[in-house]
Amino acid sequence: MIPGTTDFVGGELWRTVAARNSGADYARRYAERFAELAEAGEDVHGEAAFVTALVPPGARVLDAGCGTGRVAARLADLGHEVVGVDVDEAMVGVARELRPDLHWAVSDLATLDLGVERFDAAVLAGNVVPFVDDLAAAAERLVQHLVPGGLVVAGFGLDRGHLPRGTPVVPLSAYDAALAGAGLLLQARHGGWAGEPYDGGGYAVSVHASTGHQWCAVGSVGDVP
Repeated sequence: MIPGTTDFVGGELWRTVAARNSGADYARRYAERFAELAEAGEDVHGEAAFVTALVPPGARVLDAGCGTGRVAARLADLGHEVVGVDVDEAMVGVARELRPDLHWAVSDLATLDLGVERFDAAVLAGNVVPFVDDLAAAAERLVQHLVPGGLVVAGFGLDRGHLPRGTPVVPLSAYDAALAGAGLLLQARHGGWAGEPYDGGGYAVSVHASTGHQWCAVGSVGDVP
């Protein structure tokens, strides 16, 4: 996954930026861009491999900010039960066209309500986090959709060089505080989806777990092709 690429979800923040690039045509071009990268030999499945190394086989995973479904589709291909949600109806529409066998929903994370659905992990790939209007509310909704000890795995840019134009910068301290308020504590932080150490750079992948439960990785990042 190239830092700074975007599978977005949020409310007004996302709609403001998306006004420049929106609609079904843009969503299809967006999906085609990643398909072309894959055909050219680029690894576009780092997020799914990373999450797979953290959860048991056949885990239930929420792709929060699924965009056109790239990450969710790969997670499903790896044997997980996946639900994808995104605030952008056009993006979700393309995801449904590409993978009608999976469960997709349109929702803002701050008001997410999937009923009794509970997940082993929620993944926020691309630059989802900077576009969430109310991180505290989103964290509360995410933890309500996790099993005890469930994980929130998020990767996002931390400076202008790793974010699309017009994207707000969310410091890691603010992100950690929002998740801690919902009972999710930091377990690990990496510099990218390949699992490299975080060295204070402009992109980070963070793993948080619900409190009161010991967390450990099932495998190692890079174990899954």
